[in-house]
Amino acid sequence: MRPPAPFRHESIALPALVERLRDRVGIAIEAIGGGPPEGREVTVRHVHRPGLVLAGYTEHFEHRRVQILGNTECRYLMWLSPEQAAEAFGLLLSFDPPAIVLTAGNRLPDALEALAAEHGVPLFQTPDPTVPFMGLLRDVLEDHFAEQLTVHGSLVDVYGVGLLLTGPAGIGKSEMALDLVERGHRLVADDVVMATRKGDSVVMGAGTTLAEHFMEIRGLGIIDVRAMFGVRAIRFQKRIELVVSIHPWDEDEEYTRIGMVTEMRSILGVDLPLVKLPITPGKNVTVICEVIAMNHLLRHYGNDPAEAFSKRLRDRIDTKAGPAMGRGISWFENDIE
Repeated sequence: MRPPAPFRHESIALPALVERLRDRVGIAIEAIGGGPPEGREVTVRHVHRPGLVLAGYTEHFEHRRVQILGNTECRYLMWLSPEQAAEAFGLLLSFDPPAIVLTAGNRLPDALEALAAEHGVPLFQTPDPTVPFMGLLRDVLEDHFAEQLTVHGSLVDVYGVGLLLTGPAGIGKSEMALDLVERGHRLVADDVVMATRKGDSVVMGAGTTLAEHFMEIRGLGIIDVRAMFGVRAIRFQKRIELVVSIHPWDEDEEYTRIGMVTEMRSILGVDLPLVKLPITPGKNVTVICEVIAMNHLLRHYGNDPAEAFSKRLRDRIDTKAGPAMGRGISWFENDIE
């Protein structure tokens, strides 16, 4: 079976965008006139302030973006005569942008709002200042238009490190994730992880809207992690920082013993460290996952155990010392405990 292919949304309906701004981000935004938002779509992730267009310069104008009118643009229109303002605003409306948002509590004269209604362009208003509103709107759009991929596995926040547990069906990924939650770590998603690329080097993971923090434990059925362990045991999203590939022990495969070479796995074009974890009956995989996360933190802060051991070995070879306990062996000679 072919692995799932990455996908990207091509558009977002304007009413859905407004709803996300209200419900997910908490922005107070309301329609104040113009055309109806139903049936209109936003197809690009960027936003635009059309100051130059209002001044008459339309070269390279990206009309498909949501247009933002802040204090500067609104006061410029108020500074013009009514006829000039109607001409400038009509020029903007002639490009049929998906929507126009007035920030910082600004309003347009009734004549300009009526002109927007004639062109069918929706008008919205928010009391939020222009720059913060544009940042939040841009975040919502970038999140919606970002490249995504469904990954089969479990994502757990272990000591602040996002561990993506992968492996064949029935290997015990959900049971390992549940054991980690019981030990105080936080579940992000089980079975299906929605991976979203943010920027050049960040992959965020989250669960699906349907599954959220439900888990399927073979032989037991569906359990609700949030209801059972409380809100401390869940996260809605987490950066994926390590991929742990779980599989049965294979005597023919050579596994790393020192860890000097780091294997990588590419998710949405971002290379993530890969740890191959063979399992055998009786192996405490949960504790090993915790150690994997802590070892990643040590490396992040500049302490590489494999490199430190290699340096100690080179120093011992250079000094031609024997395989004794160390240079401080005499200090332990009288220690009889």
